[in-house]
Amino acid sequence: MKIAVLIPCYNEEKTIGKVVSDFKRELPHADIYVYDNNSKDRTSEIAAEHGAIVRKETRQGKGNVVRSMFREIEADIYVMVDGDDTYPAEFVHQLIEPIQNGEANMVIGDRLSNGTYFQENKRPFHNFGNNLVKNLINFLYKSDIKDIMTGYRAFDKWFVKSMPVMSPGFEIETEMSIHALDKKFLIKEVPIDYRDRPEGSESKLNTFSDGWKVLKMIFTLFKDYKPFLFFSLWSALFFILGLAVGIPVIVEFIQTNFITRVPSAILAVGLMIFALLSFACGLILDTVASAQRKQYELELNQIYKQMRREKNDYIS
Repeated sequence: MKIAVLIPCYNEEKTIGKVVSDFKRELPHADIYVYDNNSKDRTSEIAAEHGAIVRKETRQGKGNVVRSMFREIEADIYVMVDGDDTYPAEFVHQLIEPIQNGEANMVIGDRLSNGTYFQENKRPFHNFGNNLVKNLINFLYKSDIKDIMTGYRAFDKWFVKSMPVMSPGFEIETEMSIHALDKKFLIKEVPIDYRDRPEGSESKLNTFSDGWKVLKMIFTLFKDYKPFLFFSLWSALFFILGLAVGIPVIVEFIQTNFITRVPSAILAVGLMIFALLSFACGLILDTVASAQRKQYELELNQIYKQMRREKNDYIS
């Protein structure tokens, strides 16, 4: 099986050499790709010196890098890891084993279960954000994924070639997790150790701006993937507000046969109309989303058949 290690990078000259060397030691026959995302330091030169295949991605953002990686690289197993040396290479064998055995389409390197992320990561808002995103997604999909936002993952070709990457930046891990859950791919988690960045290496994550982007991505994907639930919640909100505004008007009319709270009556009617429209939108868009899922499944079958043919041709 052909294995490709994918390393998106931006200004990682302090760590990229060690990351490439560590993965070459653990997977000597794998192709190691470093995608330089407009680094202003010697990331590309150091990666090439350590034996990586270096490519450039001029569109800024990790999601843009991953999109190019998934489009351009052909392999049977893909390993994605950050270039900051926070994920130990020795766990890669545990990540690719379920892919090799056909037990998973995506394997997640779980940093949170053994507590090393909380011990090593000195940014409390990152820990809070990880838990918030994890709990939101698990609630929406009735799942039990322990680490939604980890950057250490393994994929099979089926997942990579059928993943529509829409995120431009650090929201990509969240998008991958939601896509896998929604499209019912086989997911497996493997506990891994996490270590904080070495001295002199700086994180590119901004706790608040990138956290806001992740929450916006969840909001957007929730609307796209579960439109009936999304618009039903808005419909319920408008309905409750309409009742709260309209009940005093109704009580007044029953008691006096007259309405003095005309603005409240108009607002209540408007809120009820919004509630009805939101519910109708949810029904319509849910039908559209259901049709898209069926089309996606048919296209997925075609990709699977093509992959089987390629595999049989290679064996013969």
